[in-house]
Amino acid sequence: MLKLALYSLLARRLTAGLTLLSVAISVMLLLGVDRLQSQARDSFANTVSGTDLIVGARSGPVNLLLYSVFRIGNPTNNVGWDSYQALKSSPAIAWTIPLALGDSHRGFRVLGTNDDYFRFLRYGHRQPLTLQAGHPFHGTFEAVLGAEVARKLGYRLGQAIVIAHGAGKVSFSQHDNLPFTVVGILAPTGTPVDRTVHVPLAGIEAIHYGWQGGMPSQAINAEQARQLDLTPKTLTAFMVGLKSPIQAFQLQRQINTYSAEPLLAILPGATLQELWSLMAVAQTALSVIAGFVVIAGLIGMLTTQLASLDARRRELAILRSLGAGPGYLALLLGVEALLLTSLGLLLGLGGLYLAQGLAAPLLQQQYGLQLAWSWPDASQWQRLAAVWGAGLLAGLLPALRAYRYSLSDGMTIRV
Repeated sequence: MLKLALYSLLARRLTAGLTLLSVAISVMLLLGVDRLQSQARDSFANTVSGTDLIVGARSGPVNLLLYSVFRIGNPTNNVGWDSYQALKSSPAIAWTIPLALGDSHRGFRVLGTNDDYFRFLRYGHRQPLTLQAGHPFHGTFEAVLGAEVARKLGYRLGQAIVIAHGAGKVSFSQHDNLPFTVVGILAPTGTPVDRTVHVPLAGIEAIHYGWQGGMPSQAINAEQARQLDLTPKTLTAFMVGLKSPIQAFQLQRQINTYSAEPLLAILPGATLQELWSLMAVAQTALSVIAGFVVIAGLIGMLTTQLASLDARRRELAILRSLGAGPGYLALLLGVEALLLTSLGLLLGLGGLYLAQGLAAPLLQQQYGLQLAWSWPDASQWQRLAAVWGAGLLAGLLPALRAYRYSLSDGMTIRV
């Protein structure tokens, strides 16, 4: 029966191939949407770990999370250095990581920070940052590159780089009077850290010395810069680690009601859940669309089988004349539908992994999303089983029609 069904499909290879392709594409879309959603959640959740609070200028919690952690978007305002120093001295705080954003290098964001960034920042399951080459910056004009920056641009230790003013991919204002020297390259993390150029806060302050309205009013060299007071005036945001997580809500309330300037403190985990709740409608819509595509693919398979059934009436009649009963013919068409569905599932899975392998580097580079290879999870296996069962049901109608065909009906040519 299986051999006969295979030969029957090969004899109609064009229509069978198109049907198979429609089922495969619908399965790819159904599983691809679900996999992208789940892995995007995991990738975002693994970006920051062990940070109790993130503090920035008062805006929206999601906006603060996006630009401070994921390097997406820009802040509405900055945090005063005096406010940072005052809050940093709180007895509840164990450590802080200052963040200064706003510049770029050949499309990659530049982050101004200090040594605490390399000491306290964690990602994934509280994994620390490690260097695959060199050491953290010590001098004012030293830089540590993320793994993706070094790989994409082909940079090595000791190479000089020039930072551009602004966060766009194209900038006409270059800080070329004060180049930075690459002294370290971080190991890959699968987070936005890989796509970031890290420099000291003093270096950020130095390259903007004398700038007014986005343009330099005077140019200084490195020696002149080192003679200046390079204490930052403002920060974009800062991360906070507490001595006891129990104090998180109390300190959050204290920062949100800070009288010196309007500030906002967020819990990264809670804000990430808020981000996913905002995206829930879009996720549901994509899942519904993917489900309708699967239904359309199965209806296409059913339509193809029904349309080809009239053309196969003589073939079925010959099988009847050779001793095949009505039940055998019905079973044959059911096996054909089962083969088309099963092969469509396998082809869809293969196409999904191929598409994931091709898209993973682009998503990693552009959005910092890490798509890890893995077998389908329990919910995805359930969806595959549902598609397989629906394909089997879709083959029942042609099978029932074949069962009703009689030998005389198939041998008689109707004009």
